[in-house]
Amino acid sequence: MRIRLEQSISEIGCDQWDAISHPSFPFSDYSYLHALENSGSIGADTGWEPLYLCAMEKDTLLGAMYLYVKTDSYGEYIFDWAWAEAFQRYGIPYYPKLISAVPYTPATGPKILCRNGAPVEEIRELLLRSALDVARENDLSSFHVLFIPDGEQAFFRDPGMMIRSSMQFHWHNRDYSDFEDFLAALKNKKRHEIRRERKAVSALPIEICELRGNDLTEEHARMMYGFYVITYDRKWGQPYLTRDFFCEIFETMKDNVVLWMAREAREWVAGALHFQKGSTLYGRHWGCSGHYRYLHFELCYYRAIEYAIRHGLQRVEAGAQGPNKLLKGYVPVSTYSAHWISDPEFRSAIEKYILEESDHLRAAMKEGEDRSAFKQNLPGDS
Repeated sequence: MRIRLEQSISEIGCDQWDAISHPSFPFSDYSYLHALENSGSIGADTGWEPLYLCAMEKDTLLGAMYLYVKTDSYGEYIFDWAWAEAFQRYGIPYYPKLISAVPYTPATGPKILCRNGAPVEEIRELLLRSALDVARENDLSSFHVLFIPDGEQAFFRDPGMMIRSSMQFHWHNRDYSDFEDFLAALKNKKRHEIRRERKAVSALPIEICELRGNDLTEEHARMMYGFYVITYDRKWGQPYLTRDFFCEIFETMKDNVVLWMAREAREWVAGALHFQKGSTLYGRHWGCSGHYRYLHFELCYYRAIEYAIRHGLQRVEAGAQGPNKLLKGYVPVSTYSAHWISDPEFRSAIEKYILEESDHLRAAMKEGEDRSAFKQNLPGDS
């Protein structure tokens, strides 16, 4: 087995990559990563330079780890700006650094992919060791693996990486028969609030459409891009993704896309983009051209929950941040990342920082559980 480096996923090819794709994580699929590259959403001048570590047996791809050389910390959602500032104060460059993550996508999933039937443990250890070698041999300040699956902490800790915890809010399916069955599990006040909000949306002069598969068109992609841009203009500034990205995934990933759009008098006014693969629905982007009270909750939370119940999905991940999700039936969950720092003194300082941060996180998790919309905390929610 040998390691091959590629700077574009197109050099690997769809057939080879799809042979190692994960059954429940759409964001490591060839179509998603290719769309990021092909659309110019990553690459030159974006802060994300792709690098693919490929474990090869002759001409067969047995496994791969997708990496990016980063020249900033934008679009990662595991924040290390304070670390970069500390490096700068001491005259040590923090950038470039190496990360394994899906660009602009705060979703937990595998960063090392393996072909079925291949020696998984051997491949995983070889690829992780090779990634660390890339960081060392290129004098990079650090290597970071973001949003690793729960249960993989020990694997990444073994080669000397530090494990950092963060928090998101997910919805879990407790074998609900329908949306009303889900509401019955909530506290009276929260249940009535959700019903009131949904009633208010139903009274708006709008029509809400659920679009999947062949129902998706280039017009929907262009409109969803416009809504995405509106949200970034209002909240975060420069949008990361291009219109071509939306157009490509609406064609190549139409069986994974779940799109809710609202229109008034035949004009699209809002959209919420989700992806489904396996037993999880992933909320990604939302935008609205006007002010429609509670429409955000309806398209991003309540429709997603209804869809998950109807299709027997186990989980809805609604992206980063958002403590307001607690009031909508989502619960706090831990997410994990792994970090290798080249400088031993900075490594020691960051290790202390992570330990102190974990204390604050535990308190935040407890506060989130106390604010839960449910009548009582349920096993497995934290």
